[in-house]
Amino acid sequence: MTLSSSQTVDILRAAGEPTRLRMLALLAREELSVLELCQVLDQSQPRVSRHLKLLAEAGLVERFPDGAWVFYRLAAVGDARRLTDEALKSIDPADPILARDAERLQSVRGERSTEAGEYFARNAARWDEIRSLYVSETAVEDAILQAAGPGPFKRLVDLGSGTGRMLTLLGPNAEAALGLDLSQQMLNIARSHVAEAGLERCELRHGDIFGTRLPPHSADLVVVHQVLHYLADPAAAVREAARLVAEGGRLLIVDFAPHALEFLREQHQHRRLGFSEPEMERWLSEAGLSKVRVAALPPERGEGLTVKIWVAERARQPQRSAA
Repeated sequence: MTLSSSQTVDILRAAGEPTRLRMLALLAREELSVLELCQVLDQSQPRVSRHLKLLAEAGLVERFPDGAWVFYRLAAVGDARRLTDEALKSIDPADPILARDAERLQSVRGERSTEAGEYFARNAARWDEIRSLYVSETAVEDAILQAAGPGPFKRLVDLGSGTGRMLTLLGPNAEAALGLDLSQQMLNIARSHVAEAGLERCELRHGDIFGTRLPPHSADLVVVHQVLHYLADPAAAVREAARLVAEGGRLLIVDFAPHALEFLREQHQHRRLGFSEPEMERWLSEAGLSKVRVAALPPERGEGLTVKIWVAERARQPQRSAA
């Protein structure tokens, strides 16, 4: 699809304002809340919201409410996104205004990371208990085993390993397993649990889910268990996880369905209050995976969390016959 001249003018007009261009540059880095944009840009919320409204109307950004918060991100695809990318690529990377915005964004990330790190440190020893508050872990783990399949797996990669529960659950069916986490407290607990389980071919590393530095297509089972709702850019984490999936392999994501339990954000550092099926399926498809299947486990009592398990596969490439 191509744009008409009037559509192109509308898009360029929306982007062609200093603050809005700065917003596009920031959102190219990650999805951000309105308040975070206010903090980086040092502008009032009404003014930032007005600019965001114009960008959304022009199709340059996507708006999505998440509980009491509202997040924005660049439009995923389309001609508007293409024009945005071209405009941002043409700007000098050393531009002082955008460089200053990037520094402020790093400061916002630092505050966010510090808060999350402190929370993880306070709660590392009882992490499994916190995750079990709203839904039976036994039921969830039975569903995970069914979704993962019987194996054996040549290589299992667990991103955001936490206490290592997915490694001890799925590791016995893996020839080799690797767990990555940014929290040293979590890694220490995971190492203890893995050792107790007798998993000798299981390695734990300090690593970032957004940049694992692992080879592409190197694992036949990749797991992201109750991690995405903490992340600033869950779509990027899904892309990186999918990059690791080998032909015929699976990506297994466990997280929550959309909910309205704001106290999880306020008290437990949840950034996103769950994920919808269309949103997750779009991310998986854009990452090159297919055959998406979803299982839902509703809470055992009234108000609670529904756990969702998404499984997607990387299709095998057809074999070329020898000439």
